[in-house]
Amino acid sequence: MRSDTIKKGLERTPHRALLKGTGVPQSEMDKPFIGVATSFTDLIPGHVGMRDLERFIEKGIHTGGGYAFFFGIPGVCDGISMGHKGMHYSLPTRELIADMVESVAEAHRLDGLVLLTNCDKITPGMLMAAARLDIPCIVVTAGPMMSGRGDGGRKYSFVTDTFEAMARYKAGVIDEQELKVCEDNACPGMGSCQGLFTANTMAILTETLGMSLPRCGTALAVSALKRRIAFASGERIVDLVRNNVTPRSILTRAAFENAIRVDLALGGSSNTVLHLLAIAHEAGVELPLETFDILAKETPQLASMNPAGEYFMEDLDAAGGVAGVLMQLGDKIKDNPTVMGLTTLQLAASIAGVDESVIHPLTDPVKKEGGIAILFGNIAPKGAVVKQSGVSAPMMKFTGTARCFDSEEAAMAALMNDDIKPGDLVVIRYEGPKGGPGMREMLAPTAALMGLGLGDSVALITDGRFSGGTRGPCIGHISPEAAEGGPIALVEDGDRIELDIPGRRLDLLVDEQTLAERRARWQAPEPKIKTGWLARYAKVVTSAYTGAVTTAE
Repeated sequence: MRSDTIKKGLERTPHRALLKGTGVPQSEMDKPFIGVATSFTDLIPGHVGMRDLERFIEKGIHTGGGYAFFFGIPGVCDGISMGHKGMHYSLPTRELIADMVESVAEAHRLDGLVLLTNCDKITPGMLMAAARLDIPCIVVTAGPMMSGRGDGGRKYSFVTDTFEAMARYKAGVIDEQELKVCEDNACPGMGSCQGLFTANTMAILTETLGMSLPRCGTALAVSALKRRIAFASGERIVDLVRNNVTPRSILTRAAFENAIRVDLALGGSSNTVLHLLAIAHEAGVELPLETFDILAKETPQLASMNPAGEYFMEDLDAAGGVAGVLMQLGDKIKDNPTVMGLTTLQLAASIAGVDESVIHPLTDPVKKEGGIAILFGNIAPKGAVVKQSGVSAPMMKFTGTARCFDSEEAAMAALMNDDIKPGDLVVIRYEGPKGGPGMREMLAPTAALMGLGLGDSVALITDGRFSGGTRGPCIGHISPEAAEGGPIALVEDGDRIELDIPGRRLDLLVDEQTLAERRARWQAPEPKIKTGWLARYAKVVTSAYTGAVTTAE
């Protein structure tokens, strides 16, 4: 075992003394040492219930014949950090989390890891660490929140009943009392936000990749099932250690293609493009950005999930969960091993049936193409990402007049001051991985567009990114970003920009000579943040089309 390095032999007497100082009995020294990386925090609804799950994981590890050690991992709530300086830190924490898990596991020579996680950047950070370390690992996602409930059985959800409600109040569609009802009911308790936002999409894809047990991706945070999954995961990690089943034997090219197809079939968050690219990078799997679009054209959308659609995570879980989606995708899914010991096709065949009102069959899709599309054009030569499942039919093709803003705050001020009109195309730039720095999510302006009733008359493009809760004609991840001198930096107010999602194009309708003149005048702006961790991050982070991973330079 790896842990023999710190507990076997005469020269390890000091190490054993320190271990005994933590309370480890001599009788436990020969057992596998299992680390439990827990992102428990009182700051995030998706994580406040983890103390309970930690108990069940620990019980499972000891039942399986291992010895558990807990260590903490930080978490940032994207909703709380949204719309202010805090959002600069969200995506960069993904890299910190991967580095911290790697550091603790390597420094203490742990034999295996249970990765207890739930929210947006924390889950991919944990998976990146698992792929990088390639020691036995299993992921436990803490589960989605129940939908809020109101009069007449109305269901509430976080994004539509807070961010979008704020804009509806501003537009006079709802009054202050109704806004307060939304605020009080949108988040009824523990768990990740109820719709198919980034946290829940990543939990589903973690299960699809084969890195967590069946139903883990959809079982509600408050359920006894989630406790049982936590216990079983603790038991299972000991078996994985004894059989030396490591993440790279599971995180194959087939696993990533399966995850992309499930994401497309459900209309999941566009952030998963960044995260799957980054996890594949750590796993040594080649996964070009174009893969998402190739698969999107042959993978129909099979479910109408909140925020762009009707159903919540609780509905998806009851309808068959991940295994139900795999079953409905049929021969589009490739067989691949999982931490369960069963293959993906065996898991798909293990359920009795699927509620086809929630997870449609291939013969009756919600939409003919998957939920994400990759666009190219002279404004995005390295690609851009759109969640096409959230775009209305009239806005799939749109030509608008550029309104340029060099920060999210400037764009948000224009929206709230009613300065954006039908026919405009909002350009938010210098918000990419380097320029932000940190590639902030743009939920506030995108939700404002929808709440103000502009979702069918105004589009938005950015080198930043969007929340999984974003819907509407919003195109992100534009590469190269403005801070690198990408073409988005050359756009001027009044330019015409053409969006053609079916044709996979995003083009600035300005002649090459004019663009060349603008390029000759362009100068890189001063960094927005010059001190601390983010200043270092901006120097080593790569473009969005590579997953915004950090380099060794």
